Amino acid sequence: MLGPEEQQDVGLRLRQGDRAAWAALYENYRIAVWRLTARLVGGDSAAIADVVQEVFLAAAMAGRRYDPEQGTLWGWLTGIVHRQAANFWRKEERAHRWRSLVESGQLDVVQLLETEDHLFLESERQDVADLVRRVLAEIPGDYAILLTSKYLDERSLEDIAAEFGSTIDAAKSKLARARREFRAAFELLVGSDQGARLS
Repeated sequence: MLGPEEQQDVGLRLRQGDRAAWAALYENYRIAVWRLTARLVGGDSAAIADVVQEVFLAAAMAGRRYDPEQGTLWGWLTGIVHRQAANFWRKEERAHRWRSLVESGQLDVVQLLETEDHLFLESERQDVADLVRRVLAEIPGDYAILLTSKYLDERSLEDIAAEFGSTIDAAKSKLARARREFRAAFELLVGSDQGARLS
């Protein structure tokens, strides 16, 4: 880590947007940031790497606002590490909650697609919407179009059947298969994200 005078110099240059100061910050604090992050998020190296990356991205964005009068560079960085670790655990809790709801049958495909459902807090809705988009992008295209037509565009089975050139019964059957595919993809995605964090 840098000494007091070096910290002040680097801090002042960070405020000026000096790239060399940013490089000095990273080079001198990356190991300490990694160690502190590991203490806060656990031993999963992939999770640690993700949080460390978020720490230095946040530091890069906030560098011009760093005030040496308010504390040391390390103190400033530890505050950022703490915030990013808290964000990590909030995301982990949400992923665990979604998975538990799906596995218990309390949350179904319709509720996932209709993200305004009361089960989700306002702060979670964007996360849910992003997750739904990701799952829709991974399932077969005709299933994704069918699900978005029915649940997001709120089109009737009659309209959907006419659009696909099929019978209402065929559209209903395909919709059931699409829901199963969506649910399986969702469980796999949330499970793999959670597993990658916790393995």
